[in-house]
Amino acid sequence: MMTSALPFDDFRALLRDMPEANAFAANRVRERITQLGAAGAGLGRLGEIAEWLTTWTSRPPVVNRPLIALFAGNHGIAAQGLGAEAIADTAAMVEHCAAGGAAVSQVCGANDLGLKVFDLALDVPTEDFTASAAFDERGCAATMAFGMEAVAGGFDLVALSSFGVGGELAAAAVVTALQGGKADDWIVAEGEIAARQAQVIDAALAFHGAGNLRDPFEVLRRVGGREIAAMAGGIIAARTERIPVLLDGYPALAAAALLQAVNADAVAHCRVASSIGQPAADRLAGLLSGAPLLDLGASQPGVAASLAAILVQSAAQVFGGVRALPTA
Repeated sequence: MMTSALPFDDFRALLRDMPEANAFAANRVRERITQLGAAGAGLGRLGEIAEWLTTWTSRPPVVNRPLIALFAGNHGIAAQGLGAEAIADTAAMVEHCAAGGAAVSQVCGANDLGLKVFDLALDVPTEDFTASAAFDERGCAATMAFGMEAVAGGFDLVALSSFGVGGELAAAAVVTALQGGKADDWIVAEGEIAARQAQVIDAALAFHGAGNLRDPFEVLRRVGGREIAAMAGGIIAARTERIPVLLDGYPALAAAALLQAVNADAVAHCRVASSIGQPAADRLAGLLSGAPLLDLGASQPGVAASLAAILVQSAAQVFGGVRALPTA
C-alpha cells in the first residue's frame, strides 16, 4: 500500500480525498419514512440508523456481512504498574476470546456476527512513552496499513474494539495531546490510579514537547499504541469503501479523534456503539458523533460493538419490511 517517501503521507492523501455522504440516498430514506405515516414516525431512532446506513453505503439499508474486529496490543507504559493488570494479561484475554469464553464470543455466536481478533505483536510491547516514542513512524504506518487490510473482504458494517493492558492510558494520552487541557480531564481510571496516570501523561507530553505533538500522526506514534493505529487504519479503509463503522471503547474513540483532528469530516461515517459510563470517554464520544446507539456501560471488549451491530442490522430489516398502516 505505502508508496510515498514519508510513511504517513499516503494516509494524509486518503484523508484529504474521502468519499462524501450521499445526500440523495439519505433523502430517499427520509421520504419513505414520511410516506409511511404513523408507521414511519413510530420508528424513532431506528429510522435515523437506517438513514445513516444508506448515507454511507449509497444503497437501501441492509446489513448482510457485519464484522466485529478486535485489535490486541501491548504497551510498554504498562510496566510501570499503573493499573490492576499485567502485560501478560492481554494474551490471556485474546486466548479466552478465541476459545469462546468472552462475552463478545457469546453475542457473535448467537447472532451470526463475524468476529475476528488480531494479535498486534503482543510479545513486543510498544516503548514506554515517558522516555521514548511508543514506536517509529514506519512501524506506526505499517500497523495502520494492517488495520486497513483487516476490514477488507466485502463487509457492509464494521465494529471496532480492542484489548490491551495500558490501552486506556495510551488513549487518554492521545486525547489529552489532541484536545489540550489537563490530563485529569481525559483519564478514565478512578481514584489513586487516576492521579498516577495523570502524572505519567503530563510527564510524557512534557518529554515529547508541544512542538512535536502538533501533528496528529506524531501524537499517535509518540504516545499511542498499535491497537489505536490499527483501528485508525480500519476507519480510513471503511470510509474509502463506504462501510459504516461502530466504535467501542476508549482506544477506538481515540483513534477516531486522531483522524478527526486531521480532517473534521473523517469520521462522519462512524457512530459510537454505547455510552461507556466514564465521563471522559462519554465527553469524547459527544465530540465525534451523535448520541451513542446504546447505553450499556459495558467495558468488556467488543460487547457493545456486537450488540450495537445487532441493533443496526435490526433497524435495516425493520425499515426494509415495514409498511404503512392500512386506511379504513
